[in-house]
Amino acid sequence: MSGGARLENANPLIFQRTGERLQTANDEDEDVADPIDDREIFDILSVSINDPEHPLSLEELNVVEQVRVRVNDQENTVGVEFTPTIPHCSMATLIGLSIKVKLLRSLPERFKIDVHITPGTHASEDAVNKQLADKERVAAALENSQLLEVVNQCLISNARTG
Repeated sequence: MSGGARLENANPLIFQRTGERLQTANDEDEDVADPIDDREIFDILSVSINDPEHPLSLEELNVVEQVRVRVNDQENTVGVEFTPTIPHCSMATLIGLSIKVKLLRSLPERFKIDVHITPGTHASEDAVNKQLADKERVAAALENSQLLEVVNQCLISNARTG
Protein backbone atom coordinates (compact mmCIF):
# COMPACT_ATOMS: atom_id res chain seq x y z
CA MET A 1 0.00 0.00 0.00
CA SER A 2 1.38 3.42 -0.84
CA GLY A 3 2.59 5.60 2.01
CA GLY A 4 0.05 7.86 3.68
CA ALA A 5 -3.02 6.11 2.31
CA ARG A 6 -5.63 5.04 4.86
CA LEU A 7 -5.88 1.27 5.37
CA GLU A 8 -9.34 -0.26 5.06
CA ASN A 9 -8.55 -2.85 7.73
CA ALA A 10 -5.85 -1.26 9.87
CA ASN A 11 -5.89 -3.97 12.56
CA PRO A 12 -6.64 -7.32 10.93
CA LEU A 13 -6.83 -10.57 12.88
CA ILE A 14 -3.65 -12.57 12.35
CA PHE A 15 -3.84 -16.37 12.25
CA GLN A 16 -1.09 -18.91 12.85
CA ARG A 17 0.52 -20.44 9.77
CA THR A 18 -0.02 -24.10 8.97
CA GLY A 19 2.97 -26.30 9.69
CA GLU A 20 5.28 -27.56 6.98
CA ARG A 21 4.02 -30.51 4.96
CA LEU A 22 5.99 -33.65 5.74
CA GLN A 23 7.76 -34.98 2.67
CA THR A 24 7.88 -38.70 1.96
CA ALA A 25 10.37 -40.61 -0.15
CA ASN A 26 7.73 -40.85 -2.90
CA ASP A 27 7.35 -37.04 -2.91
CA GLU A 28 11.01 -36.74 -3.78
CA ASP A 29 11.06 -39.57 -6.36
CA GLU A 30 10.68 -38.18 -9.88
CA ASP A 31 9.66 -41.64 -11.20
CA VAL A 32 6.55 -41.86 -8.98
CA ALA A 33 3.34 -40.26 -10.30
CA ASP A 34 2.48 -37.43 -7.94
CA PRO A 35 -1.06 -36.09 -8.44
CA ILE A 36 -1.66 -32.50 -7.43
CA ASP A 37 -3.84 -32.27 -4.31
CA ASP A 38 -5.58 -29.64 -2.17
CA ARG A 39 -2.64 -29.30 0.21
CA GLU A 40 -0.17 -28.70 -2.62
CA ILE A 41 -2.31 -25.85 -3.98
CA PHE A 42 -2.76 -24.44 -0.47
CA ASP A 43 1.01 -24.57 0.06
CA ILE A 44 1.59 -22.67 -3.18
CA LEU A 45 -0.84 -19.94 -2.15
CA SER A 46 -0.14 -19.72 1.58
CA VAL A 47 3.56 -18.91 1.36
CA SER A 48 3.75 -16.92 -1.84
CA ILE A 49 1.09 -14.19 -1.80
CA ASN A 50 0.92 -11.17 0.46
CA ASP A 51 -2.13 -9.06 1.16
CA PRO A 52 -1.95 -5.80 -0.85
CA GLU A 53 -2.37 -3.67 2.30
CA HIS A 54 -0.30 -5.57 4.87
CA PRO A 55 3.06 -7.36 4.92
CA LEU A 56 1.18 -10.53 5.85
CA SER A 57 0.43 -13.66 3.86
CA LEU A 58 -3.08 -14.54 2.75
CA GLU A 59 -2.86 -17.51 5.11
CA GLU A 60 -1.96 -15.31 8.09
CA LEU A 61 -5.07 -13.21 7.38
CA ASN A 62 -7.21 -16.34 6.86
CA VAL A 63 -8.02 -15.17 3.33
CA VAL A 64 -7.00 -18.60 2.00
CA GLU A 65 -7.63 -21.85 3.89
CA GLN A 66 -6.91 -25.40 2.85
CA VAL A 67 -10.56 -26.39 3.40
CA ARG A 68 -11.53 -23.91 0.66
CA VAL A 69 -9.27 -25.48 -1.98
CA ARG A 70 -10.64 -28.18 -4.29
CA VAL A 71 -8.50 -30.12 -6.76
CA ASN A 72 -9.55 -32.84 -9.16
CA ASP A 73 -6.33 -33.96 -10.82
CA GLN A 74 -8.14 -36.41 -13.12
CA GLU A 75 -10.52 -33.72 -14.41
CA ASN A 76 -7.78 -31.05 -14.45
CA THR A 77 -9.68 -28.61 -12.24
CA VAL A 78 -8.60 -26.40 -9.35
CA GLY A 79 -11.08 -24.32 -7.36
CA VAL A 80 -10.12 -21.80 -4.70
CA GLU A 81 -12.50 -19.80 -2.52
CA PHE A 82 -10.97 -16.84 -0.74
CA THR A 83 -12.41 -14.76 2.07
CA PRO A 84 -11.63 -11.01 2.17
CA THR A 85 -10.87 -9.72 5.66
CA ILE A 86 -13.78 -7.26 5.55
CA PRO A 87 -17.09 -7.32 3.60
CA HIS A 88 -16.31 -4.10 1.67
CA CYS A 89 -12.68 -4.87 0.83
CA SER A 90 -11.76 -2.84 -2.24
CA MET A 91 -8.77 -5.13 -2.83
CA ALA A 92 -10.86 -8.29 -3.35
CA THR A 93 -10.46 -8.32 -7.13
CA LEU A 94 -6.70 -7.73 -6.82
CA ILE A 95 -6.40 -10.56 -4.29
CA GLY A 96 -8.39 -12.91 -6.52
CA LEU A 97 -6.32 -11.92 -9.54
CA SER A 98 -3.11 -12.53 -7.58
CA ILE A 99 -4.32 -16.02 -6.61
CA LYS A 100 -5.28 -16.77 -10.21
CA VAL A 101 -1.94 -15.51 -11.60
CA LYS A 102 0.05 -17.51 -9.04
CA LEU A 103 -1.82 -20.68 -10.01
CA LEU A 104 -1.52 -19.99 -13.76
CA ARG A 105 2.24 -19.60 -13.30
CA SER A 106 2.61 -22.64 -11.02
CA LEU A 107 0.39 -25.31 -12.55
CA PRO A 108 0.55 -27.20 -15.84
CA GLU A 109 -1.58 -25.61 -18.57
CA ARG A 110 -4.00 -28.56 -18.51
CA PHE A 111 -5.69 -27.17 -15.38
CA LYS A 112 -8.85 -25.06 -15.47
CA ILE A 113 -8.61 -22.63 -12.56
CA ASP A 114 -11.66 -21.21 -10.77
CA VAL A 115 -11.03 -18.51 -8.17
CA HIS A 116 -13.95 -16.93 -6.39
CA ILE A 117 -15.02 -15.28 -3.14
CA THR A 118 -16.42 -17.45 -0.36
CA PRO A 119 -20.21 -17.05 -0.64
CA GLY A 120 -21.68 -14.44 1.68
CA THR A 121 -18.37 -12.82 2.70
CA HIS A 122 -18.19 -9.75 0.43
CA ALA A 123 -20.66 -7.05 -0.53
CA SER A 124 -19.73 -7.25 -4.24
CA GLU A 125 -18.97 -10.95 -4.51
CA ASP A 126 -21.04 -11.45 -7.69
CA ALA A 127 -19.25 -8.64 -9.55
CA VAL A 128 -15.80 -9.76 -8.37
CA ASN A 129 -16.52 -13.41 -9.22
CA LYS A 130 -17.75 -12.39 -12.69
CA GLN A 131 -14.50 -10.48 -13.33
CA LEU A 132 -12.31 -13.35 -12.13
CA ALA A 133 -14.22 -15.91 -14.25
CA ASP A 134 -13.98 -13.87 -17.47
CA LYS A 135 -10.86 -15.01 -19.35
CA GLU A 136 -10.78 -11.89 -21.54
CA ARG A 137 -11.00 -9.54 -18.56
CA VAL A 138 -8.24 -11.43 -16.75
CA ALA A 139 -6.05 -11.36 -19.88
CA ALA A 140 -6.71 -7.63 -20.34
CA ALA A 141 -5.86 -6.97 -16.70
CA LEU A 142 -2.56 -8.80 -17.11
CA GLU A 143 -1.72 -6.69 -20.18
CA ASN A 144 -1.99 -3.56 -18.03
CA SER A 145 1.62 -3.01 -16.92
CA GLN A 146 0.68 -1.02 -13.79
CA LEU A 147 -1.79 -3.63 -12.59
CA LEU A 148 0.62 -6.45 -13.40
CA GLU A 149 3.30 -4.67 -11.35
CA VAL A 150 0.93 -4.53 -8.34
CA VAL A 151 0.06 -8.23 -8.75
CA ASN A 152 3.77 -9.10 -8.96
CA GLN A 153 4.41 -7.12 -5.77
CA CYS A 154 1.78 -9.22 -3.98
CA LEU A 155 3.45 -12.36 -5.31
CA ILE A 156 7.09 -11.54 -4.55
CA SER A 157 6.73 -9.73 -1.23
CA ASN A 158 6.13 -12.87 0.79
CA ALA A 159 8.67 -14.92 -1.13
CA ARG A 160 11.33 -12.82 0.63
CA THR A 161 9.84 -13.18 4.11
CA GLY A 162 8.09 -16.58 3.96
